[in-house]
Amino acid sequence: MFDAATPCTAFDGDRRLAAGPLGEVARAVLAASDPGAVLIFADADARRIELDLRGSTGEVLGRIPQPPAEAPKGPGRPRLGVVAREITLLPRHWQWLASQPGGASVALRKLVEAAQKDPREQARAARESAYRFMSVMAGHRLGFEEASRALFAGDRDGLAALAADWPAEIRDHLLTLADPS
Repeated sequence: MFDAATPCTAFDGDRRLAAGPLGEVARAVLAASDPGAVLIFADADARRIELDLRGSTGEVLGRIPQPPAEAPKGPGRPRLGVVAREITLLPRHWQWLASQPGGASVALRKLVEAAQKDPREQARAARESAYRFMSVMAGHRLGFEEASRALFAGDRDGLAALAADWPAEIRDHLLTLADPS
């Protein structure tokens, strides 16, 4: 799921240790005074990234998958990165898809593209990412519950005010994640 090129941010306690591709961040983590205490978050969705820190720097970096050189082989159109998968729909859904110009695949791709560009979907994804990060890094802090409510209410100013007393690097990263743009 994560590879050496995955953009991420590492925190050593309340301090942002490093940000950038996972391969580079891993080097900074290994140089930390207590690498096992460092938390790494994917920038795209704030999911935790766990690294096996045993062994030398080369061994640790060697265990991080490299980004794929080309699209995976298999059914679909590999050069375009298209991978065939199975989906389950009701007969009326298949009937509607079949009646669309270009067929089911084109219609589904258009629906997915439209959903990804929908500002409401982008805001939802940003809130979930921010909450995932906030739960780990600030779940024990004063005002966490109120800040969570402000986050999910879309009250950026309220969130910033409630997180004002939190460590600056945690607060700043949280506000960055909460911004859907």
